[in-house]
Amino acid sequence: MTSPLDDYNRKRNFDRTAEPPGTAAPRDDGAAGGCDGRLRFAVQHHLASRDHYDLRLEWNGTLLSWAVPKGPSYNPRDKRLAVRVEDHPLDYRTFEGTIPQGEYGGGTVMLWDEGWWEPLVDVEQGLREGDLKFALHGHRLKGAWVLVHMKPKKGERDVNWLLIKEKDDYVRADAGIDGFETSVRTGRTMDEIARGEDEAFAANPFDHVDVELAKLVSSTPPGDNWLFEVKYDGYRIVAYVEGGRARLVTRNGNDYTRHFPAIARSLEDWAAGRAMVLDGELVVTDEAGKTDFQALQNFLRDPSGKHPAYVAFDLLAFEGDDLRDRPLAERKELLESLMSDAPDNLRYSVHVRGNGADSFRAACKQHLEGVVGKRADSPYRGVRNGDWIKLKCGNEREFVVGGYTQSAKRVRGISSLLLGQYEDGRLAYVGRVGSGLSEATSRELLAAFEGLERPDAPFADAPKPRPGERVVWLDPQTIVQVKFAEWTEDGLLRHPSYQGIRTDKDPRDVQREPASEPDEQTPDRLERPMNSDNEKNGELRIDGVRITNPGKLLFEDPPITKEDVVRYYASMADRMLPYASGRILSIVRCPRGADSACFFKKHPGPSTPGVRTVDIPTSSGDEEPYFYVEDAVGLVSEAQMDTLEFHLWGSRVDTLEQPDMMVFDLDPDKGLGLEQVRRGVRDLKGILDELGLKSFLKTSGGKGYHVVLPFQPAASWDAFHDFARRIAQVMAEKWPDRYTSNVRLAKRTGKVFIDWMRNGRGATSIAPYSLRARSGARVSMPLSWEELDEAAPDAFTMHDALARIEDDDPWDGYFDVDQALE
Repeated sequence: MTSPLDDYNRKRNFDRTAEPPGTAAPRDDGAAGGCDGRLRFAVQHHLASRDHYDLRLEWNGTLLSWAVPKGPSYNPRDKRLAVRVEDHPLDYRTFEGTIPQGEYGGGTVMLWDEGWWEPLVDVEQGLREGDLKFALHGHRLKGAWVLVHMKPKKGERDVNWLLIKEKDDYVRADAGIDGFETSVRTGRTMDEIARGEDEAFAANPFDHVDVELAKLVSSTPPGDNWLFEVKYDGYRIVAYVEGGRARLVTRNGNDYTRHFPAIARSLEDWAAGRAMVLDGELVVTDEAGKTDFQALQNFLRDPSGKHPAYVAFDLLAFEGDDLRDRPLAERKELLESLMSDAPDNLRYSVHVRGNGADSFRAACKQHLEGVVGKRADSPYRGVRNGDWIKLKCGNEREFVVGGYTQSAKRVRGISSLLLGQYEDGRLAYVGRVGSGLSEATSRELLAAFEGLERPDAPFADAPKPRPGERVVWLDPQTIVQVKFAEWTEDGLLRHPSYQGIRTDKDPRDVQREPASEPDEQTPDRLERPMNSDNEKNGELRIDGVRITNPGKLLFEDPPITKEDVVRYYASMADRMLPYASGRILSIVRCPRGADSACFFKKHPGPSTPGVRTVDIPTSSGDEEPYFYVEDAVGLVSEAQMDTLEFHLWGSRVDTLEQPDMMVFDLDPDKGLGLEQVRRGVRDLKGILDELGLKSFLKTSGGKGYHVVLPFQPAASWDAFHDFARRIAQVMAEKWPDRYTSNVRLAKRTGKVFIDWMRNGRGATSIAPYSLRARSGARVSMPLSWEELDEAAPDAFTMHDALARIEDDDPWDGYFDVDQALE
C-alpha cells in the first residue's frame, strides 16, 4: 500500500540526515488539522544548491510543499514561482539544521516563519483546479494569498505554480521579507545554524518537582516582604517546555497535556525553542473575570465550551538554569518580562507588594476565592512551610469521598457523599453532602467509584447509617470540591453543596487545615479616612470630567490626592499626548493609593469619556478589545478612575502593524553604581550615532534610563523587534564585561541588562511624563542629552515635572526625525 510520503522517504538516507522520517500523521477527527483544530504552516529558508524558501501547508496528515526560489512577496504584482515538491511529514515543520552535502537537499535549513493557515476555498477542489486561496496567520507572513497552477510547456514537468499576494490590508510596495535573518523559533542566524551553535535546545534541569503549597491563615502579615496574588480556582499545573514541546503536569504528577492541547501549543509557540518550567493554574473565567471551576470541568467533558487559560505565577527554571534557590521576587520579575508578548490564553499572575489586608478585602468584595501571599525573598522548596499563605473569602474545600448513601427512593443514584479529610494519618469524617447532586452528576460519580467498593468504612470515626438508607463504603481515592457555610462546633460541615470532582491532587494531600495566624501575627491595617472636603463646595469637574472623591490620598510621602493627580495629567496633556495619543494603552490603577493594592489593565471597561476602543487580532486569530486616548479628556478620565501609570504600544492605531517608537531600557544589576548605568547610555548612544540614528533620553522613574528612537512607520513588528535585539547584542559583544542582552538572571550578574524586548507587538513601555506608582510620585521624565550627568533615573517627582512645563522641551525635534527601517 502506497503512502503519500513514499517519495519523501525514497529520496533520503535517514542514517545520514537529521530530517524526520516520513510517517503520515493520523487525522484528528476525519479531517485535516492540528490538535487544536487549526491547520499549521511553516516557511523554511533553505540554503541548498540554490537559495530558496519552502512553503509548507498542513493537509491530510502531511505538509503540502512548494519551493519558492525568490521567496514570498507582499506586493501583488510579484508573481513568485512556486515549484510543487514531494509532501513532507508534519514533524518537518519544526526542522532546523544542516543536511549533509551529497544528500538530497544538502545545505542549511532555517525555520523562517510558522503559524496557522486558513483555506478560503475547498482545498481539494483548489488543488485540482489549480487555484488555491488561503490566509496565513504567521509571525512574518499574514493575510490572503493564492497559489495558481501554471500549464506546463512541452517537455516541462507539471509542478509549476505561482504564489501571489491577494489585495488586503497587508499589501506592500516591496516584497517585505528582507531583514528577517534569524530563525523565528530559535533566534539563530544561518551561520549559527551551519556552525551548529546552540543546535540542541536547552534542557530543563529537572523533569519533576514537588509544588510549593500555601498554609491557610486567618489574617495577613504586615510589611513589604509579602507579594499578594489572586487565589485561582482551577487545576494547579506545572508546565515543562523544552525542545519545542510542552508538557502539562498536575501537582499529583498526572499528565494533562492531552486534555488541554491548545494551551500546550501556545506554550510551544510562545517559548520559541526556549526551555522553561512554569508553575501556574489552569482556569476558566466567567463574564465578570472570576475563575469558574465548574466551567473548567465542563470543558473537560465538552471542549466546545469556554476555553481555559494558563495563569503563570512562578518560573522555576529557564534555559537550563534552576531558579528555585533565587528569591521569588527575582523569579517573578523575569517571568513578567518573558510574558510581555505571550498569547491571550497564557497570562501572568500580577501581584501587590505588601498591604495584604487591602488585597484580601478587595478580593472578597469582588467575590473572588481569596488571596495567596508569598514571601518576596523565599526560595521554592516544594513544601507547605509558611512561605506561602492563603486566605479564603468563602468556605470551599477539597474532601475525600469515603462512601456514599442511597435511599429507598433513589436506589440507582446517590443521595449523599460521605466526606473526610486526613488528620495525623487517619481519614477523619467531616460530614455528608447531597445538595448539588443531579442525576447526571450521580452517573459521573458512580463511574468514578467503579472498582473502589470495600466492605468496611475507611473513616477512623465512621458515621452510622440513617434509617432507610444504604451505605456503600469506598477506598478513599476520589476528591471532590464542596462549598459550605461554616464548620459546626463538632467539626462537621454546615450547609454543604457539591461543586465537582478533582483529579489533579493526591487524596493524602487533603488535610484538615485549621486557619492559623501567619508568622507575623499583626494584621496589616491600612484603612485611611478619605478626605472629601473638596466635594463639599459642589461638584468638581476638570476638563469636563466629574471628579469623585478628589481628596482621596493616592501618595503618602509627599501627600498627593486624587485631585492633584488629575490636575497633573490635565496640565501635562500638551506635553504627553503627542507621544501617547492614538497608541494602545496598558494602565496601572491604584484605587487605594500607590502604596496599596494596584492592578495592571489592558482591556477596556465600561464606556468612559475620551477613552476609545478598538478590536485587534491576537496571535490566536481571535479579536480582543483594547483602548487608547486621543485628547486630555481621555487622560483625565483615566486619572479620575485612579490610573497612575500609562504604558504605550510602539505603534499607533492607524498604523498598528508598523511600529514607530523603539525603546531600550538600561536595567542595572543590584549593586551597580549610577555611573555604570550612565556609561551604558553613552555607549548605546554611540552605537546609534554610528548608524546615523537619532535618539532621545528619558528617566524610567525607577532605577534605569530609557533611550528612545522615533521611526517612520514602515517596518514590520518582526523586523523592528529583530533590529532592537541586534543592537543590544552588539553592545553585549563589544563590552561583554559591562552589558548583557540575555534576559536570563544568571547572565545579568554585575552587568547592565540592555532590555530590547519592549519592541515586540503587544509589549509596552512607560509613557513620557507618566507618573510611576511608587513612593514619591516619580515621573518618567524626558531629558536633553546634556542632563544625563545631572539627573538620576528617579530624580523627578510630580511637582518637579510640573515645574519644568515652562522650560524648553528637551525632546524638541522628536517629530521632525525622518528615519526608517527598510
